[in-house]
Amino acid sequence: MPDTRFKILFLAEGATLAHVARPVLLAASLDPARFEVTLARPASHAWVSEGCCADIRTLACQDSAVFAHRLARGLPLYDTATLERYVADDLALIDAVEPDVVVGDFRLSLSVSARLRGVPYATVCDAYWSPERPLRATLPVLPFTRFTPIPLARLLFDAVSPLAMRLHTLPLERLRARHGLPSLGHDLRRCYTDADLRLFANFPSLFPDLVPRDDAAFLGPLAWSPPAPPPFDATASTGKPLVYVSMGSSGAVEALSAIVAALEACGCDALVSTAGKPVPAALAASSARVFEFLPGEAACAQARLVICNGGSPTTNQALVQGTPVLGVAVNMDQFLNMQAIEAFGAGLMVRGDRVSPALIARAVTRLLGEDGFTQRAHLLQATHRERKGESPLGDHLVRLATKNRRHRAPPPS
Repeated sequence: MPDTRFKILFLAEGATLAHVARPVLLAASLDPARFEVTLARPASHAWVSEGCCADIRTLACQDSAVFAHRLARGLPLYDTATLERYVADDLALIDAVEPDVVVGDFRLSLSVSARLRGVPYATVCDAYWSPERPLRATLPVLPFTRFTPIPLARLLFDAVSPLAMRLHTLPLERLRARHGLPSLGHDLRRCYTDADLRLFANFPSLFPDLVPRDDAAFLGPLAWSPPAPPPFDATASTGKPLVYVSMGSSGAVEALSAIVAALEACGCDALVSTAGKPVPAALAASSARVFEFLPGEAACAQARLVICNGGSPTTNQALVQGTPVLGVAVNMDQFLNMQAIEAFGAGLMVRGDRVSPALIARAVTRLLGEDGFTQRAHLLQATHRERKGESPLGDHLVRLATKNRRHRAPPPS
């Protein structure tokens, strides 16, 4: 009997842990009776896909340290030569697997390679980058903002941000032009989310202005959690409020010392995950319980507050458990995510270049002392539980794949 399953190829870009973890979660969620899944991910993140029941391939990716360097300095995240190499690698994978649908997570080259092969392309992305929403460039943490008064820095940034946003689109726009594809209008939102289907990995309630449509749908909050290291006891019997701290793979690890000092001053029990980064000396000498990696889902469920870099993976993890968040934001992605959470009332944000024990302590005192933050986080948790099972990924993929198979079917003789 021929295999009637749909072939799905996931390409997990290695820029940050989140861009690998989300495809791993989604690949594992698909019914093997309906789908034949191939997952391509960088060798550096092989540990994330351990146990994933998919055909695993190695994907060449720009080193995450290069990505972080570019991000911290406000440079375009990829150059055209890198994206051109990506296209060649993408095409080789597509030709080898012959998928019905390609799913990417910040693999910007698929804007070209999937179209060159005529394969339907879905991208996992965040709703705050949707072209249907107005994008007001928010001042991120840049080298000059650390010693410039914020009002002045904001004036300078507002003056140059239109040009800077356009510069960020040039590598992909040049790549598309080389391959005969139309411009995306030098719109950064379109460059980051261009696909046949955009799948938002966020709470719909945080973005009420976005209405699902044929080319855009909410998957709901996605958050990957590593297995618990033995022994793991999040609820140490200190009698103090438990605060889970994780700056993730792209957060400001230098902020950890100030955060832990603030938590000690507030009488909190700090549970810290370093995401594999070196532990600051001041942190090692503190009363905080420090781990390289923690099962974030369990830690968020038991904590009264989560402090993180403000990015969607950890904030999703916290809010799914009904736990409010304090985001120490550095890059624009984190600022945009935390703006939505602050507007909803489920957390607060501080700038990563203005972190101090006193500032963190004030925010922690508010978040733990005002019931409204926890109530709003609980509301997000409740709406997520109500939507569980609604519009599953598989249905979206079947729709794309079926349409593609009909298009490819030979005419009747």
